Amino acid sequence: MPTAEEPAKERSGRSTIQLAPMSVPKASDVLADELRERILSGEFVEGTPLPPERELVVQTNMSRTTVREALRILEVQGLVRIKAGRAGGAFVQRPGEESMARSVGLLIRGRQIRLKALLETREGLEPFSAKLAARNRTEEDLAVLEAANQRIKDAPDLASFLQANIDWHVGVAQAGHNELMTGLMMALSPAIYEATENEQFIDDEVMETTFKAHQSINRAIRDGDGPAAMRRMDRHVHVYAEELLKVEVRTDITLPD
Repeated sequence: MPTAEEPAKERSGRSTIQLAPMSVPKASDVLADELRERILSGEFVEGTPLPPERELVVQTNMSRTTVREALRILEVQGLVRIKAGRAGGAFVQRPGEESMARSVGLLIRGRQIRLKALLETREGLEPFSAKLAARNRTEEDLAVLEAANQRIKDAPDLASFLQANIDWHVGVAQAGHNELMTGLMMALSPAIYEATENEQFIDDEVMETTFKAHQSINRAIRDGDGPAAMRRMDRHVHVYAEELLKVEVRTDITLPD
């Protein structure tokens, strides 16, 4: 029998232990997690097909709806590609620069990152990217940079100039053969494109100055002169950022929602 000294809750038969609410993962998330780990670990080789839906249903004892939802999750994450037809199915692919660019791009738009922060990131990234390009570039990389810069010189309108400018800057990152830097530049470039689509900032003088700056950086990259490429790129993006931010103050440029 409980004594008078025992707590009232114990005498009433109630426990003093309390549990926090528990979140049970969806079956599709569990399956997607399992497949993701096997893809990222290399157990499932890129290009190989996953088992057909009906086989996954049998193997996992999950419903076809759950299996399809798991595969859709992996497709959105860039880890499988879905092909229709008799020879179709889910095929393994490893995440690439495009996947990273999409993820960072969503962060930029979702958090409404300000132009100033984008330009600061670019100033920190691109000079070293140019140094890597001078060290690692191929003849094919050099041809891409020269062609992009020629399109800058020949651009008939603002949109053509901005696209060629993006192609050149992404091309420098690609010439460095560093996947992370390339992915970051691919993510930053569209946001900077939107912010610089302003004829008050981009005029004939800016286009000519940009062409000449790129030409100088191209020479350093071609010569394999990393310090010069880094120095010239640093000056180029810094001056570009300073002038663009002056225009932003005057015209209240903001990134699109």
